[in-house]
Amino acid sequence: MPTYSYRCTECDNAFDVKQSFTDAALTECPVCGGALRKVFSPVGVTFNGGGFYRTDSRAKPAGGGSSSGASSTDSGSSSSAPAKSEPKKTESKKPAAPSAS
Repeated sequence: MPTYSYRCTECDNAFDVKQSFTDAALTECPVCGGALRKVFSPVGVTFNGGGFYRTDSRAKPAGGGSSSGASSTDSGSSSSAPAKSEPKKTESKKPAAPSAS
């Protein structure tokens, strides 16, 4: 059963009550008879296991564990994407060595 926090708007009396989901919310302060308000607070949520974080679906970097973030892979891309082309290598022309004849 969940626990709800209430605070009186007149006397600032605060207390917690275990109530079922189907129970009606309390409206009257047991101390002074004033109006009650539910107190909402953030709930701590922990996601354990795989698949919850952005990095869980990414491929491991192939370059020795560098975490520079310069190369990223998109796990949702199709295989029909063009492959990156290698830069063309140019041959440098060297003067021919004199032949010994």
